[in-house]
Amino acid sequence: MAYEKEIEAYLTAHQEEMFEDLFSLMRINSERMQAEPGKPYGEGPYQALQQGLKLLKKYGFGETNYDNYVITGDLNDGEHYLDILAHLDVVPVSDDWTVTEPFEPKIVDGRIYGRGSSDDKGPAIAALYAMRAVKDLGLPISKNVRIILGSDEECGSSDIAYYYQKEKAAACSFSPDADFPLINLEKGGVNNTFTKIFPESDLIPRVTAFAGGQKVNVVPGKAYARVKGLDQTIIRDAADEMSAKTGVSFVLTEEDDEVRIDAIGVTAHAASPEEGKNAVQALLALLAVLPLAEEAPTNQAVKEISGLFPYGDVHGKTIGVAMEDAVSGKTTLSFDICEITETKASGTFDCRASIAANEENTGSVIRKRVEALGYSMPERAMFAPHYVPADSPFVQTLLASYSKITGVEDPRPIAIGGGTYVHHIENGVAFGCAVSDVDNHMHGADEFMVIDQLMISARIFADVILELCR
Repeated sequence: MAYEKEIEAYLTAHQEEMFEDLFSLMRINSERMQAEPGKPYGEGPYQALQQGLKLLKKYGFGETNYDNYVITGDLNDGEHYLDILAHLDVVPVSDDWTVTEPFEPKIVDGRIYGRGSSDDKGPAIAALYAMRAVKDLGLPISKNVRIILGSDEECGSSDIAYYYQKEKAAACSFSPDADFPLINLEKGGVNNTFTKIFPESDLIPRVTAFAGGQKVNVVPGKAYARVKGLDQTIIRDAADEMSAKTGVSFVLTEEDDEVRIDAIGVTAHAASPEEGKNAVQALLALLAVLPLAEEAPTNQAVKEISGLFPYGDVHGKTIGVAMEDAVSGKTTLSFDICEITETKASGTFDCRASIAANEENTGSVIRKRVEALGYSMPERAMFAPHYVPADSPFVQTLLASYSKITGVEDPRPIAIGGGTYVHHIENGVAFGCAVSDVDNHMHGADEFMVIDQLMISARIFADVILELCR
């Protein structure tokens, strides 16, 4: 017997309550902060977990607090069969929000605006209300669903690692912290930092400073360099040509006897570097074509690094690791952090590899190319991909529920370069809540969740619970 109508009616009747509960979480700035006794990720994540516990208790779910790393709620006392993993921490905010302040949730034109609305407090509430609908309607299930709410997903997922040191994973797991219809493959790969030390030089023209990028998993949207001993008009002409080629803009400023060059590109996730305009690589490419003193070590570093990671090469073809397979697609390579001083150069890359990749054809290839230029790089093994076959009963059940509720025919699972909460969990997939045709501004200013998508997600999750836990 189907219960779609009853579930939809219940969720519609409780929509305002859902918003109130979501807003109670969104008002908390839960970005990772300085650790305190009993608060491993600081005050903000701690407060978010405390509010989450209040909601779990309010709706009659057996709540447990795992030392303020993770909280859980159980639907019943049956066999532990399904885990739903969401997180209550958020990424830091910028000062360019326009619709509302980041932690003042607001509904505008059918959208909920505010930090965490789509990543991941909104999806967490959708899962919670799916469980609530099944519970309050007394729908026929015998197996238990456990919602797991973490507080460190954005900074490494040490919260979930802590939880699974104490508990076993359920037979099936999904995280509503990605995309529909379903992600069943997350690439493996490697990221690392290489460094070279060299003597200071007084040769000119030369680069005296370079810096760009902040996080290993983010395509840098800004970078700057200083050049000494070169006329600004020469730099301007080259910058205009480079801007036309790359789409990255360059701003030149006279500072004492140097010219400062600021590159302004477009940020993106390192798993999808083709979606950004890498300011670091564009600025390196610009510097590499300027008439600088060839023997100056800083200038040599610019050409060496730009040669390894040229602008526009997002698949590692130049460094020798580009490959592709039918299941996971192409390897991606994002060069995300670079710093050059008068005595040191360093760079950090993030490679998300095809499942055909391994240490021999990818990890060691990058290492040999980097070390051949005199850079040192610490040993770091590639991390393995995560894959749940598309024809598995679990994946097919989730896709069937998605199709039933949305009307989308024959949905197919997708592969991504990013890693989710379930990357290390056997039989774990990412399932919702984003859709490909809506840019939620996740991690950016004016983040939002479409209300209709929130409600549909809750309906899908409730249907999944019924199908898996009858």
